[in-house]
Amino acid sequence: MMPELAVQSKPESLCVVRLSAIGDTCHALAVIRRLQDNWPDVRITWIIGKTEASLMSDIPGIEFIIFDKSKGFRAYKDVRTQLAGKRFELALCMHASMRANLLCREIPAKTRLGFDRARARDFQWLFTNQRVPPAEREHALEAMMSFATAAGAKPRDLRWDIPLSDSARKFASRFVDAEKPLVVVSPCSSQRSRNYRNWSIDNYAATIRHLQQEHRCTVVLTGGNTALEQQYGSALSGDGAGQALNLMGKTSLKELVALIKAADLVICPDSGPAHMATAVGTPVIGLYATSNPDRTGPYLSHDLTVNRYPDAVRQYLGKNIDELRWGERVRHPDAMGLITIDDVSGKIDDFFARS
Repeated sequence: MMPELAVQSKPESLCVVRLSAIGDTCHALAVIRRLQDNWPDVRITWIIGKTEASLMSDIPGIEFIIFDKSKGFRAYKDVRTQLAGKRFELALCMHASMRANLLCREIPAKTRLGFDRARARDFQWLFTNQRVPPAEREHALEAMMSFATAAGAKPRDLRWDIPLSDSARKFASRFVDAEKPLVVVSPCSSQRSRNYRNWSIDNYAATIRHLQQEHRCTVVLTGGNTALEQQYGSALSGDGAGQALNLMGKTSLKELVALIKAADLVICPDSGPAHMATAVGTPVIGLYATSNPDRTGPYLSHDLTVNRYPDAVRQYLGKNIDELRWGERVRHPDAMGLITIDDVSGKIDDFFARS
């Protein structure tokens, strides 16, 4: 059994490892803000992915070391070079993957804190020498926040405070109409093998019509520049969908955050914009069927989340939720079809009724 983590009440220096993805780095930022609120003078170094750094790397008071995975093994050498001569009292290894585990081994820190054995994926326990206490059925944000607790940081109000430039704010202001609510629809999640988190184009089209006809909303489409996202953007910005504004592939991450911050509401599946919206205080209608929103849903918009995950588990896995490994996904291409237009329209109407 490992001894209890021994960290002084006010550490002088910390190294955080959280490479990706956007949503998880938003969670990591909340952890870092708690550390800063406990110890304003603590020196924090964050090893982060290249894409995620474009959103986070201008945050004052944090030294960023960028891990560019496209460089292959050279990326490890680059990080090693930037760590040379440094010494940390504690490394918070909040990313359990083989790529991140190998990086943790490079950090010059006496204590490398990782996940408990049950959550330490890809043999993380071989690369760390302390673990956070075991916990069951935690939201991903809470799981990361346990690192701050283990380090001795007391609870504080959640905050993120992502810096936004005047140009990013000005970009977002172009889509704000004082007479109309602004709704950002980010229809697609990241394209990974057997991901199956995307709702259909027809369902989004009906939802956009509802937003415009029933609540006089300005609807803006956001996302990346992949072929699938461009297909969604073209289809949903046509006359049949009520002419939503198509910004697919046309925003930087900073501009996207500014737009989400300016919006009244965000609608998206299990994806980064759900957590970006949480970070800037914008309510989210999350669309969940293939993943469990109790683990990965928008942390502050639980009441607005459409949750068909229990139905998908029963229909496609033949089980109940309590029989599954926590966070297990339903990898079936039809699962998101369990979310109905009425499910989403009802959440929209509830939101505007109380706004």
